[in-house]
Amino acid sequence: MGSVIFLVIIGIIILMASIRVVTEYERGVIFRLGRLVGAKGPGLFFLIPIVDRMVKVSLRTMNFDVQPQEVITKDNVPVKVNAVVYFRIIDPCKSVVEVENHRFATLQIAQTTMRGVVGEAELDELLSKREKLNERLQTIIDEQTDPWGIKVSVV
Repeated sequence: MGSVIFLVIIGIIILMASIRVVTEYERGVIFRLGRLVGAKGPGLFFLIPIVDRMVKVSLRTMNFDVQPQEVITKDNVPVKVNAVVYFRIIDPCKSVVEVENHRFATLQIAQTTMRGVVGEAELDELLSKREKLNERLQTIIDEQTDPWGIKVSVV
């Protein structure tokens, strides 16, 4: 009798460990024995304990601040610039497999791109054509993050 209760408890623990819930705004990227199976969700999923592993990825729009940086413009004027980048994941599998930390990598690309674009512009252009420079930043960052399954919507 005691061994039956023990087996039932072990069975319940294994069942609880194999159930995963993925919400509407998430996708679960599933790996079986280290190999990518695919993205699933939303809903309730059963995973094989020890064999399957799930990484949850949020599909909501995220943002981060690019810290203010001192940049010298084309006409040798030092300026301090910052930005806010809005992005979202459009391919959960790529965002997990292609880059280790998609948020940090996107931030690094945004910083280097901002320095490059501002360094190529003159001060007058920075002040008068901000929207055009923002669009250029957004296009460049989006092209760089596309292989990671990330879409940059606004800079």
